[in-house]
Amino acid sequence: MNRKCTNAPFLMLMQTSKAIHERIKLEMIKYNLSITEFSVLEVLYYKGKQNIHQISQKVLISSGSMTYVIDKLEQKGFLERSACPDDRRVIHVSLTDAGNELMGKIMPEHQEIVDDMFSSLNTEETELLVTLLDKVRS
Repeated sequence: MNRKCTNAPFLMLMQTSKAIHERIKLEMIKYNLSITEFSVLEVLYYKGKQNIHQISQKVLISSGSMTYVIDKLEQKGFLERSACPDDRRVIHVSLTDAGNELMGKIMPEHQEIVDDMFSSLNTEETELLVTLLDKVRS
């Protein structure tokens, strides 16, 4: 039985996402990091000190899972927690010197990989892709 695929954009997006995910996963293995751990470090590298809720929104995992990831990164010495002086319920997370040093090594390589993955697109195509993905997300 041959059926016509009616969700080709969805399938292509998922396949592309998986391919990107796999490529980054292979790169992070060199640093003994999972993609989720890398994503947390990336948020902190670019945004600075964040609370767990803010990180989980950017990384798109639950705060319960986020606590586990943060525990692992803290054990590795890449981040630290501190209590919020204004609200005892809030815990801030920030990179340690070791975390900043690691991300300083990783980010140039990571940017090269990302640039390479999208190098087949010209500027106009890149802008169109971003516009279309934003439109679907909204």
